[in-house]
Amino acid sequence: ILELTGNKARAVAAAREAGVPVLGSSAPSTDVDELVRAADDIGFPVFVKAVAGGGGRGMRRVEEPGRLREAVEAASREAASAFGDPTVFLEKAVVEPRHIEVQILADGEGNVIHLYERDCSVQRRHQKVIELAPAPNLDPELRDRICADAVRFARRIGYRNAGTVEFLLDRDGNHVFIEMNPRIQVEHTVTEEVTDVDLVQAQLRIAAGETLADLGLTQDTVTLRGAALQCRITTEDPANGFRPDTGRISAYRSPGGSGIRLDGGTTHAGTEISAHFDSMLVKLTCRGRDFAAAVGRARRAVAEFRIRGVATNIPFLQAVLDDPDFRAGRVTTSFIEQRPQLLTARHSADRGTKLLTYLADVTVNKPHGERPELIDPLTKLPPLPAGRPPVGSRQRLAELGPEGFARWLRDSPATGVTDTTFRDAHQSLLATRVRTKDLLAVAPAVAHTLPGLLSLECWGGATYDVALRFLAEDPWERLAALREAVPNICLQMLLRGRNTVGYTPYPTEVTDAFVQEAAATGIDVFRIFDALNDVDQMRPAIDAVRETGTAVAEVALCYTADLSDPSERLYTLDYYLRLAERIVEAGAHVLAVKDMAGLLRAPAAATLVSALRREFDLPVHLHTHDTAGGQLATYLAAIQAGADAVDGAVASMAGTTSQPSLSAIVAATDHSERPTGLDLQAVGDLEPYWESVRKVYAPFEAGLASPTGRVYHHEIPGGQLSNLRTQAIALGLGDRFEDIEAMYAAADRMLGRLVKVTPSSKVVGDLALHLVGAGVAPADFEAEPGRFDIPDSVVGFLRGELGTPPGGWPEPFRSKALRGRAEPKPVAELTADDRAGLAKDRRATLNRLLFPGPTREFETHRGSFGDTSVLDSKAFFYGLRPGKEYAVDLDPGVRLLIDLQAVGEADERGMRTVMATLNGQLRPIQVRDRAAASDVPVTEKADRSDPGHVAAPFAGVVTLAVAEGDEVAAGATVATIEAMKMEAAITSPRAGRVTRLAINRIQQVEGGDLLVHIV
Repeated sequence: ILELTGNKARAVAAAREAGVPVLGSSAPSTDVDELVRAADDIGFPVFVKAVAGGGGRGMRRVEEPGRLREAVEAASREAASAFGDPTVFLEKAVVEPRHIEVQILADGEGNVIHLYERDCSVQRRHQKVIELAPAPNLDPELRDRICADAVRFARRIGYRNAGTVEFLLDRDGNHVFIEMNPRIQVEHTVTEEVTDVDLVQAQLRIAAGETLADLGLTQDTVTLRGAALQCRITTEDPANGFRPDTGRISAYRSPGGSGIRLDGGTTHAGTEISAHFDSMLVKLTCRGRDFAAAVGRARRAVAEFRIRGVATNIPFLQAVLDDPDFRAGRVTTSFIEQRPQLLTARHSADRGTKLLTYLADVTVNKPHGERPELIDPLTKLPPLPAGRPPVGSRQRLAELGPEGFARWLRDSPATGVTDTTFRDAHQSLLATRVRTKDLLAVAPAVAHTLPGLLSLECWGGATYDVALRFLAEDPWERLAALREAVPNICLQMLLRGRNTVGYTPYPTEVTDAFVQEAAATGIDVFRIFDALNDVDQMRPAIDAVRETGTAVAEVALCYTADLSDPSERLYTLDYYLRLAERIVEAGAHVLAVKDMAGLLRAPAAATLVSALRREFDLPVHLHTHDTAGGQLATYLAAIQAGADAVDGAVASMAGTTSQPSLSAIVAATDHSERPTGLDLQAVGDLEPYWESVRKVYAPFEAGLASPTGRVYHHEIPGGQLSNLRTQAIALGLGDRFEDIEAMYAAADRMLGRLVKVTPSSKVVGDLALHLVGAGVAPADFEAEPGRFDIPDSVVGFLRGELGTPPGGWPEPFRSKALRGRAEPKPVAELTADDRAGLAKDRRATLNRLLFPGPTREFETHRGSFGDTSVLDSKAFFYGLRPGKEYAVDLDPGVRLLIDLQAVGEADERGMRTVMATLNGQLRPIQVRDRAAASDVPVTEKADRSDPGHVAAPFAGVVTLAVAEGDEVAAGATVATIEAMKMEAAITSPRAGRVTRLAINRIQQVEGGDLLVHIV
């Protein structure tokens, strides 16, 4: 009996003898040509089926003759691998049938009964996904005929025990036999639920010699009660072709309640799912008084599952259960194929597991050192007044418009103040590392207690790049959140002309799109500058800001040198006035003086501001850095000369490379003719908070504990000094920073005495670091630059990519340096895809255009760890501490409670197990200790950006089909992979030559492993 039913071809012959309708089919064979000839008699479409086995393996549907040979070979190969028998046969395929199977029980005395039918139509790759009992919308007479034929077949072959007779049912109500399964099937649970017959117990008792009568079972006593359905919960990813996933289950929670049944194995938190594991974790069976009630319970139960650590088909099952046709019982074997949207159903964000994985990684690897004992900065916030914040500069801008706002600022007797704490202060002191969460915590206090601020500088400059590159934050999300938190004060950003917030010029379309999006998201004041004071480079940005009709174009002349020095020949008062004239002609609303390094001395400030006020009717806004400690005097001299506004930072974030202290500015101008109008107490009340925050960011401190007069020699901008020190430490030059400062001055001289502000300051800094690191003397480099390697940024500058320096090109140094080097690349034009992206998703496209590498890193981080911006900064930088419970608020009313339990020792692979509870459930997280030695070789991963890298799509056993040196066509099979009942071809992404095999001919691999490199 087992041999007969286990051979599909023999079973079909037996059904034909029993008078049960069957499909047209061929004789079993391994001869491909014979099967191709048989297909002509049967007609297409056909199924290629393995005569042995089941589970959909060795089975292919073929729609046309041209694909038959390939399908026969693949099915035969899969059958041989799975069952040890390559024999296959062809069978006529029914178009959009229902798959109906009848449960049989038969004893040793020839008694056979059926327990009605199951509908197994919802399937993919010929494997069942959801089974229903009884089959919905099935005509009772047709049900009786199908069940009678099942009994007739079982009786004809002398079947004994539990089994299933399977049929296909076409659109016209005609049913045909396809096979018999001589065993209990996975989906037997739905039959048990609607008949109240324990099939497992029944088959054991029959095997022991009992009859159906002994079991109290006759056909008359078997009745249907309600409806049931079964969902198979598997470790498969529907969005990726149901590829099986592997890994360790980090969390497992299952549903329960009335009408819910679970049949599973040993699945639990900590279970390792390997490529040799059956992909099914557990069977969920739900019962109800009717089909609708059963579906309702299934929807609730599937939603209550929590399985973390591996991908599952749960989102797909939820989409199926929500489908109107499914809920109406209208299903066929094409149900999934006809609804591709089911495969891309929304996946669970799994935010808790992702965040816990990030925290575990930081806890083990300590990228910023041991966690210090820190006071929670939130405890240092001043009390927040009730109600909405008072009206402020933003309301005035909305009322007056940009031109009217500028006139108001020019005419106001008060001194306007911009608070730079939210951007330039931490860029100058803490390498721009302050996170959005710490800004948002204090933002409402600023809005309520300092409504008299002219603006709050909070965005642009280096913050955009650093947010993506180092903080795993979306800069646009930061801006939108700050706009909501501070609705009454103008938000200000730093815009690098045509470079926007990047380091190279971009097409005008990018500048326009960036300014439009920034203004729409919340920026009111754009401080625009160019690294070389080139007005033509700033003009597109000025035009874009003016086109908004709502934002202020504050255009900066960047200050360097000392205009009061009689020996100065380049950066003179006349130079700055001619520059200001061109800025005014370009359409500026406000004229800014941007003193990046704190070089503007008090007498020079008085001279410059007086001249600017005398020659132009625009307000003058002064920005400086207090590197040498004397810039409060510069401010007072400028204010006395008529400066309309100045920049400052909260005292605990002020001084040295940052701006002068807000408290000092307010106190120094109080009771004068030009007071700021700010409350000195309110300004001071913010200082404890920022003092506590600054301690969290101690690893990023610039290292300048006091003012330094050396700035008058090296002229390093305050915003660059902290980043330059960080770069020096990373290059192993941290103890030679004085040498780097001296080399910076020498590099500046060689390059022509530049206006040093991003990105020109980066050019000078890169050259200084390079020369110190390489041990090259400035005189040697200047004399023969062609002998040495030169940083790309320096070569680009000398090519003119940033424009022409104010003093012209340094010759013959420039010509010598560029001799033999490639010509400069023109500014890249936007592609049609870029333009479409700007129209569809402007923020994401701008991120990609401005910073493609950091954007990819950010997206990878978000995919692996979720939105880590919700973590407090102590946890983000330093990880977890045992014995302390951490609360993480994901959304209003959605909170995670995380408690570190233990960190295990590193194993032979360098992996540690971090045990932590997440909302009370213990979660084991595997983390690679990057400091631990490992003897286990690590397989090379494919580079997704390299089109010639062929990667394993999932974990499994790969068999290579090519050799090194082979020429392959695009789409040609280079390997096959087998895992969890599935075999798939891996094809070449391009035509070319195989230059390298990264694995053995047959090897177990993980998803993403590099297999082959094709050039």
